[in-house]
Amino acid sequence: MLCSLTNDVNPPGSAALRGMTWDHPRGYDPLVACSQTWQARTGVRIEWERRSLQDFESFPVAELAERYDLIVIDHPHVGQITRERCLVPLDGGMDVGSLHKEYVGASLASYLWEGRLWALPIDAAAQVQAWRPDRLERPPAEWKAMLELAAAGQVLCPLRPPHDLMALFTLTGMTAEACGSARAGGPENLLDSGDAAIAYELLRELAALIEPACLAMDPIAVLERMSQPQSACVSSPLVYGYVSYSRPGREPSAPRAAIAFGDLIPLLPGGHPRGSALGGTGIAVSARSAHTQAATAFARWVAGPQAQRGPYLLGGGQPASAAAWADAAANTAALDFYRNTRATLESAWVRPRHAGYMRFQQAAAERLREALESAEPARSAIAAINRLYRESSP
Repeated sequence: MLCSLTNDVNPPGSAALRGMTWDHPRGYDPLVACSQTWQARTGVRIEWERRSLQDFESFPVAELAERYDLIVIDHPHVGQITRERCLVPLDGGMDVGSLHKEYVGASLASYLWEGRLWALPIDAAAQVQAWRPDRLERPPAEWKAMLELAAAGQVLCPLRPPHDLMALFTLTGMTAEACGSARAGGPENLLDSGDAAIAYELLRELAALIEPACLAMDPIAVLERMSQPQSACVSSPLVYGYVSYSRPGREPSAPRAAIAFGDLIPLLPGGHPRGSALGGTGIAVSARSAHTQAATAFARWVAGPQAQRGPYLLGGGQPASAAAWADAAANTAALDFYRNTRATLESAWVRPRHAGYMRFQQAAAERLREALESAEPARSAIAAINRLYRESSP
């Protein structure tokens, strides 16, 4: 158990630890709630700051490590931060092998790199389908049915880079499991040209029918729009799950319709939801911190089942803990969000994590956006993405 490994260690003097997370209630509120519990328990105060989702996905972790003790990161950063030596490994004195079962899917494994654990998972997500249960009796199960909704102006899909690339990854993985983890970080092509071409054509077909504004929308923008009571959008076929939007009446002053999420990405009826691009976040400790022991103690506690199923979940978080995902009350309060998307999480694909990957992800997502806007043929678009990947690899 992670919580059994913590030590109640105060930083010298009255200085607070500083943390950086991402700017959404799911990313910020649960950490504030947990920090209040932690302060009452240990006396250690933690002040959290926020950055946009776009910034979270691209800003160099090494720069954040100069200013913050605790940093919430995405798993594709681990190769770069290992090279830069800006984070503290968190596996000291831990039996990492026994911890995998405590988290859904590859949440823990995604932060293991070169034999060390560089962050602990606190949030788990993958691309799933979202829909308005008050407007649809059941979500579309096939691509054709989803395209019919799109043609009627009832579908949105987040395609702002890098989410267009995540959609391509997911569709490729579901088409033929072509994004196998054995390819990650190697010099060969990331995407199988045949399977990825099929996925690209599906994505291009969708992009041609939905609003052009989707090319500038991230998942938060889509779900905010979709949750407006009178929104025309009733389905989003490829979007990262956000439990925040499955809770009705989140803000009494600005009521929102509840959104349901499920494993069934509308591609092949009855198909297993395998290969969705893993998202989620982990909590890391800066190697530049003057209070690494205190920061590590909090990181281990907040990632443990006691906090994940307690103040983190109750504070509005979307935990990575398997115990929290199985919690009956948590599912009842959120349209069975966790039960209905767990199969996708358990078989999600871990993106490459080598030191050049983040540079590749940004460049490939921008290149894909250009291809979708110009209706470029699949062959040249996929070849360009694979070329960018080879150039990024060691």
